[in-house]
Amino acid sequence: MSNHEDDRKAMQERMAARVAAQKMFAETELPVIRQRGKVALFRLLPVAMSDTGQSSVVTRFLLGLYNGRRFPFDMTELRRLDRALILDCLAVLEMDWLPEMEVHRYFENGSALFEQMADRFRQE
Repeated sequence: MSNHEDDRKAMQERMAARVAAQKMFAETELPVIRQRGKVALFRLLPVAMSDTGQSSVVTRFLLGLYNGRRFPFDMTELRRLDRALILDCLAVLEMDWLPEMEVHRYFENGSALFEQMADRFRQE
């Protein structure tokens, strides 16, 4: 075999391995990431709707995922959260990395709910 054929075969093997790894990720890890993110999202919403120092950070974080152009979010704000809330934010962010749907769509009347949060955010 020539070097060119060896290179081509090696490249095909790498591509096949990459495809197999992506398939395994989609079948095993992605459902867990999505479930963990969804549970975290449902824990974060009541925090965002409350009136605490941490709620304003969670509100801005969720709004940033909802519409990052309208609601830019400074990631250093996460430092203001306790560990449990940071972990929930990270789980939601990981879920939103390969979104099944937009974050507001996980909730009944999610668009109205997130716009209500946006109105509260603008009043702060």
